[in-house]
Amino acid sequence: MARIVQKFGGTSVADMVRIKAAAATVKRELDDGHQVAVVLSAMVGVTDQLVGYAAEAGGAHYSSEYDAVLATGEQGTVGLLALSLQEMGIQARSWLGWQIPIRTDGVYGKARIENIETEALERCLGAGEVPVVAGFQGLGPDGRITTLGRGGTDTTAVALAAALGAERCDIYTDVDGVYTSDPRIVAKARKLEKITYEEMLEMASLGAKVLQTRAVELAMKSGQRLHVRSSYSDAPGTLVVDEDEIVEQEIVSGIAYSRDEAKITLVQVADKPGVAAAIFGPLADASINVDMIVQNVSAGGKTTDLTFTVAKGDLERAVETVAANKKKLQYKDLISDSDVVKVSVIGVGMRSHAGVAQRMFTTLAEKGINIQVISTSEIKVSVLIAEEYTELALRALHSAYGLDAE
Repeated sequence: MARIVQKFGGTSVADMVRIKAAAATVKRELDDGHQVAVVLSAMVGVTDQLVGYAAEAGGAHYSSEYDAVLATGEQGTVGLLALSLQEMGIQARSWLGWQIPIRTDGVYGKARIENIETEALERCLGAGEVPVVAGFQGLGPDGRITTLGRGGTDTTAVALAAALGAERCDIYTDVDGVYTSDPRIVAKARKLEKITYEEMLEMASLGAKVLQTRAVELAMKSGQRLHVRSSYSDAPGTLVVDEDEIVEQEIVSGIAYSRDEAKITLVQVADKPGVAAAIFGPLADASINVDMIVQNVSAGGKTTDLTFTVAKGDLERAVETVAANKKKLQYKDLISDSDVVKVSVIGVGMRSHAGVAQRMFTTLAEKGINIQVISTSEIKVSVLIAEEYTELALRALHSAYGLDAE
């Protein structure tokens, strides 16, 4: 008998038909003799609706009342799934974050889980019941409801699986696994049987929406095995595991992309100590994350052109923040561009193989695609290109690294 945590996302509990299907999925694992705990999201679209209501009411984002409103979405789905299981003759009980409790810090709207007190859930499992847990929410140090931010149900599921010592955490979603690239763009993309935590973390942070980044980080830290699978099919999905579990590791596992990129270039900034801090310090103070950075020094060595990227939604604020410091920075011009995309080649096999970046650059050059910015890590090479070349770049790179399905 294994202990399994199953997480169902918003599309998997979108209506009563899907909730009944989720209940049937839970029953199959129970019939195989396993213990099962379930973590649920709100129905698809409900959280957005609640955000709209809170805004209309004039409530401040990231406040205790804002979180109290948003947390109601999951309350509905856990109650409905528990009722559906009971109708099947299965003992089940719904649990809200504060009832367990799932203890978090006090940062409303994006709280982090600090501890899960599992005693009540252990009694529930020991009595043969299925605990149906509301994801995305917890209990802050002041006794108020907190929410974990978008994608927080994945984080709840992984944290709960680790706390309960689960054999694996099944993430049910509207896709049937992790692919070598976006199959909507790359027709020859293929589903991966296994992928390492590090590769999945890179993919999640670079635009792949299958798993939330914080959830992957937590799984990697705790060694919790994840299984990404479809709520519409019984077919095996993709296991997210430690690198040691993958015997034959590909050099490159996938090609990811992110359209949520915008580029800012400062032309002829004074090339002297402290300039970078003067640029990026105010951006950090404004909670604007900077991603890719490239700096070019002029022939005379007195000025430099500096280019960096931010999230597309932060572009306007970033431009305003930098422009407010123009007198101090003394740059000649500021150029912004939101029509860009970041394309990344990912694979733990890069650690032991040379020439991965060269192949990327050569492939893009052969297609006439200009590279604007480059950044690298131990298992990733990312480039910034014009958005109009997204599909061409993905397909060309997918073929160049031998990832096309037969």
